[in-house]
Amino acid sequence: MVSSRYAVMLLIGAPGAGKGTQARFICEQRGIPHVATGDLLREHRRRGTPLGAIVRGYMDRGELVPDDLVLEMVARRLEEPDAAGGVLLDGFPRTRAQARALDADLAAQGGGVERVFFLDVPANALVDRLAGRRVCEECQGTFNLHTDDIGPDLECPECGETLVRRPDDERSVVQRRVGVYLRETAPVVDHYRLTGALHRIDGHRPIDEVRAEIQAALEDRDRVLVAS
Repeated sequence: MVSSRYAVMLLIGAPGAGKGTQARFICEQRGIPHVATGDLLREHRRRGTPLGAIVRGYMDRGELVPDDLVLEMVARRLEEPDAAGGVLLDGFPRTRAQARALDADLAAQGGGVERVFFLDVPANALVDRLAGRRVCEECQGTFNLHTDDIGPDLECPECGETLVRRPDDERSVVQRRVGVYLRETAPVVDHYRLTGALHRIDGHRPIDEVRAEIQAALEDRDRVLVAS
């Protein structure tokens, strides 16, 4: 059995796959923190840590932060007290090389990736979801034309201000984002399928159905751990 402190679950899914909703559910069920690597990068930068100072240079130049720096941030996050029972990692790994590096780093600590939830949603559905997003610049609420009760005047359900579409939610931009993500992530999905950790979930269903399948997978994991 792997060390709980270095027991990691992964949540993989393209933009618009519903990761945020399901991440909250998983973390509430397991009592573990949701570790989004994008948030880690911004937090180190905000706090002005030594790592943050290095990260700032890459981000300001519009370059990707090297894998070893992201891994170091994840490793430090796993040492925090609230990670004693494991974490749900979101946003990393994005490539097969990153997956291998993460596996090796966790194994060196006596841990590993225990379960990978892959929210699989068809590309055309992802594009429709993202292109339908609207935001309120007043209260910062995010809504969707396809799933939320928004009238023809596009008024914010929370504060009544007019909802707008962000530039990165334009359909042509969304198509590129989804395409890039799917190409990058396919090898990661295959990597964890071969390790036996992958649990593919049809994410093109109602939220409650997706949640029920995740719940069943978590309970199955518990039975395996108890048996071992």
